[in-house]
Amino acid sequence: MRVFRNIPARADVPLALTIGNFDGVHLGHRAMLERLKREAAARGLPAAVMTFEPHPREFFAPDQAPARLSSLREKIEMIASLGIDRVYVRRFTFDFARTAAEAFVSDMLVRGLDVRWLLVGDDFRFGARRAGDIVLLRALASQFGFEVHSMSSVMVAGRRASSTAVREALAAGDVLLATQLLGRPYTISGRVVAGNRIGRTLGFPTANVRMRHNRPALCGIFAVRVHGLGEPVEGAASLGVRPTIDSLGIPVLEVHLLDFSRDIYGCHVQVEFLSKLRDELKYPDLESLREQIALDVAHTRQYFSNEASASCVRDAAP
Repeated sequence: MRVFRNIPARADVPLALTIGNFDGVHLGHRAMLERLKREAAARGLPAAVMTFEPHPREFFAPDQAPARLSSLREKIEMIASLGIDRVYVRRFTFDFARTAAEAFVSDMLVRGLDVRWLLVGDDFRFGARRAGDIVLLRALASQFGFEVHSMSSVMVAGRRASSTAVREALAAGDVLLATQLLGRPYTISGRVVAGNRIGRTLGFPTANVRMRHNRPALCGIFAVRVHGLGEPVEGAASLGVRPTIDSLGIPVLEVHLLDFSRDIYGCHVQVEFLSKLRDELKYPDLESLREQIALDVAHTRQYFSNEASASCVRDAAP
């Protein structure tokens, strides 16, 4: 897949396109991308995505913006895994925010990308002050000679699959619902970096995973599976501000890998969140923290033991 860091002044080939933030690439997004891919193939066009960085709400009100579900790198990797040909990352700036709806279509979609087939969500808005809607988009498409199609929401477990719904599920600790909405376990990717070695001192060494954003969508203690180290490795993860250890208030992702001792500094890993064990708490001393970590590790082992037993039962079923 080719990644473009802006919209070109002139298109090199005509495209089939969809537009959106695609934060988390949940099942609603995946349905749009699958439809885009089918329609693009039927017309002999590359399937392309236009997305934005940063998220518009992050740009205008960073302190009030929703937690990120995926970094730009994670989002691009997930889109690539679905067989999309191109991603255009439009930098969100004040100049871009002031672009009139008509200019967005004529300058970017028509001249910059030569869009022949466009798919948007049924609540799509565009242009300065979000003045453009699907009615205006259809009128401009007729003027410029490209097709516009809209897609209704995808319902999962009785609710609309959306980035907001995933964030709400994660914030509430409902990892199972988040998994259903995403169509896969929620993950955070990052490089393993050196920490303060408190975990090693307590007898539970951890891999410290550097996160791209300081406002994670979930917090607490979790049973996780880590990818990127060869075979997947089971572990217990702490994602939070570590109130017993420091008062900086900066979220940290630490993973104690079960039965694993290899040096993995510098490795890029993907942490898959499977079940929330408990909320993060502040303990009176390090010994109390050590005792709780031992319980967390025991509960994590029990979680994976139960998961393995359930898998055996499913495999044995006629």
